[in-house]
Amino acid sequence: MAQAVGPGPLVDDSEDERPKWNNKFQYLLSCIGFAVGLGNIWRFPYLCQTYGGGLGCFTISFLVSLYYNTVLTWVLWFFLNSFQHPLPWSTCPMNLNRTVLLAPGFVQECQGSSTVNYFWYRKTLNITADISDSGNIQWWLLLCLATCWAVVYLCVIRGIESTGKVIYFTALFPYLVLTIFLIRGLTLPGAADGLVYLFTPNMHILQDPRVWLDAATQIFFSLSLAFGGHIAFASYNPPRNNCEKDAVIISLVNSMTSLYASITIFSIMGFKANNDYGQCLDSNILSLINGFDLPEESIPRDNYSAVLMLLNVTQPERVAQLSLKACQLQDFLDKMSRGTVGVHMCRHARVLQADVHTRVPQHSPVLQSASGPGLAFIVFTEAVLHMPGAPGWAVLFFGMLFTLGLSSMFGNMEAVITPLLDMKLLPRGTPKEALTGMACLVCFLSSTYFTLQSGSYWLEIFDNFAASLNLLIFAFFEVVGVIYVYGIKRFCDDIEWMTGRRPNLYWRLTWRVVSPLLLLSIFLSYIALLAQRPPSYKAWNPQYEQFPLREEKFYPAWVQVVCILLSFLPMLWIPMTALTRLLARHRQGQRDAQPDAGPKLQDHRGC
Repeated sequence: MAQAVGPGPLVDDSEDERPKWNNKFQYLLSCIGFAVGLGNIWRFPYLCQTYGGGLGCFTISFLVSLYYNTVLTWVLWFFLNSFQHPLPWSTCPMNLNRTVLLAPGFVQECQGSSTVNYFWYRKTLNITADISDSGNIQWWLLLCLATCWAVVYLCVIRGIESTGKVIYFTALFPYLVLTIFLIRGLTLPGAADGLVYLFTPNMHILQDPRVWLDAATQIFFSLSLAFGGHIAFASYNPPRNNCEKDAVIISLVNSMTSLYASITIFSIMGFKANNDYGQCLDSNILSLINGFDLPEESIPRDNYSAVLMLLNVTQPERVAQLSLKACQLQDFLDKMSRGTVGVHMCRHARVLQADVHTRVPQHSPVLQSASGPGLAFIVFTEAVLHMPGAPGWAVLFFGMLFTLGLSSMFGNMEAVITPLLDMKLLPRGTPKEALTGMACLVCFLSSTYFTLQSGSYWLEIFDNFAASLNLLIFAFFEVVGVIYVYGIKRFCDDIEWMTGRRPNLYWRLTWRVVSPLLLLSIFLSYIALLAQRPPSYKAWNPQYEQFPLREEKFYPAWVQVVCILLSFLPMLWIPMTALTRLLARHRQGQRDAQPDAGPKLQDHRGC
């Protein structure tokens, strides 16, 4: 945030050697790419420097980059495995440990859950049954992680001079893929059911206060507010820049992208729900035909309800013995909405934190075991299996996710690298390429822990505790610091100098009252929800008696300590920085107040 005490220029352009954007469209694409990430398809700054950055922002962006690029690692793994026909998650593998005397069979873990569950939890993560069991590093994930960080480094090697060129592809390609999926999705049977479900409000759910809390926090995180990436990107703009127009454009594009993605995803999820509904009906029809010795194909799907009603009236005892499944299209649509990734604005689900274990039909093992980051790798991958030309759609889907995440990583890494450059921590003359390489290398080495067999448990911890509370606190202090410490009058003077007009009443009222109150309310509500019960996680345990449901476990005491540290350590930079500056100012005041110890040498320099 540039500052000024008078009508003069806010910065001296002649001394500013920072690189500049080639054009305004490049800057907007970078900000949109940063804001529109996996959260739209699948859910910090404290002002210490004149140009973007800050220690709290640096810390939180560093932590987020660690696990965000791990998600890209999983995306890359699925992307590479999509170049196969049939797809590797379409069938269960054979159990090669069976003796020769026994007939060969499929792996029991896969048969007991589903093919997509098995590929995700066993073939990709090879996950342990408890977070205390770290397991070994999975070499395929380590190679993909190294590849992802190498790609990130090559893209951000020279800051905006390199990302500004790559962003044309990474920000625009997902819209092309979304459009292709939308056209295909609208032609699939059941798409209309998915869209009707999307735009039909559930008044019972809307009465739940947590829904509104989820909606408020999701739009906050969706815009990537308080990460520092937007400030870092904006610092490369000329001082006289219409920042108000930029903010409105970025917000509208982000929200419209969420709606556009929602329509695309729900059209395909409607197809998936109809397909599952049809399979459920076919299973019940087969049970009726076998149970009552009826001719094959004598009960079409359209007549199933009428036939079942007739049999319930005439022979209820025999019908009760069949243990028929409850087949309701609404149940499958509910299941899809709780498993849909990134349609947060319309169905109140946070990416990486959606809750899918409630109101899920007991005959849907895919969704019973899908929660957290696995949603993108379970729900949609199963939907792709039912589409003609499945490998091609899988390549497009995971290619889109990779470019989405990559464009968001540009903003995360810019929020890490820009403070290092501005605070001049390295010797003068150190090439930016070397600094960027060191930052990426440190991030890569730090994130190797996520490639352990227990890595996905730790990723959920980082996602739940490293960012959420810190983001809210940093944003609150940012608003309070600018409006009530720096002063809204001086801030409005700065905006007027930059844009040529003063902020209207809407902006001033929002900054003074609405934003601080909303942020404080969300923060207190968030704390209240966390305090209701000890933090827990859901473990994938094939030995669990209710498998394929995931076993809910409470975190051990030492893991809870880590959660607390992740929640509060980044925000400690705020009081630490304030205290350090207060002590420095106090010492300077004492030094100025001391009388001269002796005659002062004449200073012959000019005033």
